[in-house]
Amino acid sequence: MDGATSPGPLAGVRVVELAGIGPGPFAAMLLADLGADVVRIDRPGPQPLGTDPAYDVTNRNKRSVLIDLKSPQGPGQVLDLAERAHLLIEGYRPGVAERLGVGPDACLARNPALVYGRMTGWGQDGPLAARAGHDIGYSATAGVLGLIGEEGKAPAIPANLLGDYAGGSLYLVVGLLAALHHARDSGAGQVVDAAVVDGAAHLTSMLWGLLAAGHWQDRRGVNLLDGGAPCYAVYESADGGHLAVGALEPQFYAEFSRLLGLGPDAPGQYDTTRWPELRARIATRFATRTLAEWTAVFAGTDACVEPVLTMRQAAAHPHLVARGTYTEFAGITQPAPAPRFSATPGTLRRPPARPGADTADIARDWDVPGLGRS
Repeated sequence: MDGATSPGPLAGVRVVELAGIGPGPFAAMLLADLGADVVRIDRPGPQPLGTDPAYDVTNRNKRSVLIDLKSPQGPGQVLDLAERAHLLIEGYRPGVAERLGVGPDACLARNPALVYGRMTGWGQDGPLAARAGHDIGYSATAGVLGLIGEEGKAPAIPANLLGDYAGGSLYLVVGLLAALHHARDSGAGQVVDAAVVDGAAHLTSMLWGLLAAGHWQDRRGVNLLDGGAPCYAVYESADGGHLAVGALEPQFYAEFSRLLGLGPDAPGQYDTTRWPELRARIATRFATRTLAEWTAVFAGTDACVEPVLTMRQAAAHPHLVARGTYTEFAGITQPAPAPRFSATPGTLRRPPARPGADTADIARDWDVPGLGRS
């Protein structure tokens, strides 16, 4: 089933993705999950990171064609696809796409309504634009990595979720869809410069307001939402499990305090001078029972306490099972498309694309004769 007939709010939207790693492929997967017809242009040879394509979930719902951009015919074939597309995603360092002959000017000359999305870590300009990097460095530079972790200890690393995907992919998708809306109204495409450093910094907007108001300290592990407050922290159970406590509001904290058995002489919830004492008392109480026992105590209450689950445990959680948050598709347990739509739901239609496997179908559906031929 191609993008023109598949369900989803983006059915009929054609996307060209120049193969890469990290936030670009994830952004393209989000569009594909919502019904867009995503054609991934893979390069001949070994795949990035050596991952078996069958397990690369970020390439689900896509189709693939092999094109060698360094061959004489390669750039022209990409331009043929760009001419028929609504969106294009590339994640090269600044200037690389131009040198390959598939930069914004060349693509927009063929298709003035095209939205050309550029996904990088540092952005298209600035002193670091040409440097290599990864999520951890972008997040560190944006001031985000330094927010996470305990006071006096090294920052914790949230995989590549905060920089690559939250600060990168999600902002690229927002930019692409906003520019697509403009292009449909005006007929004019444009370039979207999505940088992980920009998006990750943008995620901290609320904290900058709190900092200016004097309600946030510019160091980790001492604030209301970073584990500094005893009522918003993670504690260990007797058997080594962990529980996440988010009892911020007074009525929720009262329920938490009652069920935990803190006692009437416990320090006040927001008496910051006694936070170390309160934290120690809470930790001592949690250490008296197992994770399962505490989970049972807090089940069905508004105390805002939940067990910290692994990925596999999360997929089996009754609430997530009931909502279908995770699903099994093509032999792989994976998150279902999100968010949800009442009239045009996203679906899982195709397993991860295998490089070059869909060339003939794409050539037919997009009316690009000779696609993929060297």
